[in-house]
Amino acid sequence: MLMPMFNRMMKSYLVKRTGRIDYSISHPVKTQDMTLLYLINEARNTEWGIIHKYDRIRNLNQFRTQVPVQDYESLKPYIQRMREGEPDILWPSPIRWFAKSSGTTEDRSKFIPVSKQSLAYTHYRSGKDLMAFYIRNNPSTRVFSGKCIVLSGSVSSNHPESRTFSGDISGVLIQNLEWWVNFMRAPKKQISLLPDWEEKIERIIKETHNNQQITYLSGVPSWMLVMVNKILEYTGKKDLHEVWPQLELFVHGAVNFAPYKESFRKIITSPTMKYYESYNASEGFFAMQDDNRQGDLLLMMDYGIYYEFIPFDELGKENPRTLSLKEVELDKNYAMLISTNAGLWRYMIGDTVKFTSLNPFRILITGRTRHFINAFGEELVVENADKAIEYTTRITNSRIRDYTVAPIYQHDGLSGAHEWLIEFEQPPVDMYAFTNLLDDRLMQLNSDYEAKRKGNLALGKPIIRALPTDTFYNWMKKRGKLGGQNKVPRLANHRDYVEDILKDIDCYYNR
Repeated sequence: MLMPMFNRMMKSYLVKRTGRIDYSISHPVKTQDMTLLYLINEARNTEWGIIHKYDRIRNLNQFRTQVPVQDYESLKPYIQRMREGEPDILWPSPIRWFAKSSGTTEDRSKFIPVSKQSLAYTHYRSGKDLMAFYIRNNPSTRVFSGKCIVLSGSVSSNHPESRTFSGDISGVLIQNLEWWVNFMRAPKKQISLLPDWEEKIERIIKETHNNQQITYLSGVPSWMLVMVNKILEYTGKKDLHEVWPQLELFVHGAVNFAPYKESFRKIITSPTMKYYESYNASEGFFAMQDDNRQGDLLLMMDYGIYYEFIPFDELGKENPRTLSLKEVELDKNYAMLISTNAGLWRYMIGDTVKFTSLNPFRILITGRTRHFINAFGEELVVENADKAIEYTTRITNSRIRDYTVAPIYQHDGLSGAHEWLIEFEQPPVDMYAFTNLLDDRLMQLNSDYEAKRKGNLALGKPIIRALPTDTFYNWMKKRGKLGGQNKVPRLANHRDYVEDILKDIDCYYNR
């Protein structure tokens, strides 16, 4: 009786939240203007606020004039002092928690401040809002009649004397959850926070494989796929509903779900299974799926985050032009800039998005500012690659675990090419047909790619290298990046990742 009663209570509580959500979505510009003034007012007496004269800022134009665009390197000296326990640097009061970034763009870790306000009004509010949308769209759900498995990272102490801590953002959130939330979770908190990924997975499997009350999962698709495949192997089952018959929802984020969709459908065959996407990062929570269809995401306005957008052709400029929500246009690529209730100011997070709707504001994540290939003027972005691989695997009845792409430059009179390293779960019957289909789809999706492919002069047909099972897993393990929010880099304009992966394995390729 306890769990059904809890389900009814949670549904009633969360549905009431949708009024506030609907207001902010209906008044996005007003909500964002209020957010900016709130952030400036809160930080006016911090060291950063004094340096940049926050007490004189009254509007966006003054904010743009007085605060340059930032990246991690420019804020790093301030963040380092915060990690050592200094208060009132970028945000008022001491910051005790720091989210350690996955570092897909570089090996060096980044430490993103997580304030009390960002925990309460960004991360935790977003989790409640996503479930409020899910309940509104699925009123008969029994998702709170059971427990959720969250694949999280771990946390550790930075400096014992400063009492600050760091870890994967998911681990930071679990460490700070209210006690009653742990009532809904599996496995035990201490297992979720284990630093050793392989030990963590083994313990999760042993604790949950016979738990009939698992109703939903949450995590990065690539790592969740590793976990659920291992639990199927452990139990000898073919379908995840044989293990967890009440499973109804998978909340995922961090990477595009499309390349993994068929792999999940293979092991979760129920047509009623729901998949909800969230756009969360170490820096904050920005957007979410608000209905049962998969596609674009609703940009959330009242999470203590102020958004600006840099047109793609402005990237790399010393003082790039930035746009507010009132100024953005549909179907154009922008780099996202944020100011947050944890002290990130006009901070370039490294993601690119495009707007699919301006009323309400909806976005698609198109890639990373450093994750693209433009070796031959083809301007290939992650969105193109993900769409092409999803289409090609579906048509060829193949499935992948992961992939990465890098350029091969012209040499010995040969044209250049894109080299695709793909780890197949189910390889295509005809790799030559797979290559041609992928190439054709990329030309349909990207006119610059199509132009450079003409006559095979500058850019030849893709080279596909099929990798042995667990190649990416072993590579990420070698780099100390198993689990959490870590992910395999999709595209790179250099060959560092590809050469490192290929160094110790045997592959075949088709050209």
